[in-house]
Amino acid sequence: MMLNSREIQQIIPHRWPFLMVDKITELQAGEGAVGIKNVTGGEFCFQGHFPDYPIFPGVLIIEALAQVGAVAVLSVPENKGKIILFAGVDNFRFREPVLPGDSLRLEVRFTKMRGPIGKGTGKATVEGKTVAEGELTFAIANPEKGQDRQQG
Repeated sequence: MMLNSREIQQIIPHRWPFLMVDKITELQAGEGAVGIKNVTGGEFCFQGHFPDYPIFPGVLIIEALAQVGAVAVLSVPENKGKIILFAGVDNFRFREPVLPGDSLRLEVRFTKMRGPIGKGTGKATVEGKTVAEGELTFAIANPEKGQDRQQG
């Protein structure tokens, strides 16, 4: 199953400048997904990271992986309308810099789900070469409950 940017935005709440996934190329709802992020010279982060040597920040690679995973989790019918929150990032390694013009292939596979908490592995590659990989822990949340807490 392939999803374009508009279809992704119907599943996850992220919008520019923080939507980090351009398309989903493989989707197994509740199990994992593969997405693409095309890194361009116009990315907001390159104004300061770094002006003379633009490198796509590792934290944004992790965010892009998380968004791919969120698409897979929120594609499960009972999770529709919910959001995914980070609960942890473990054993992440960055192996190569990601530069303008690179196309990131983002693969997330879930390894464990217990109630609203899940774990998965994420791997980012450019032209078949691993640039980042590690483990992500997430929580499925109901945004209405979070709003109640903030207002209370």
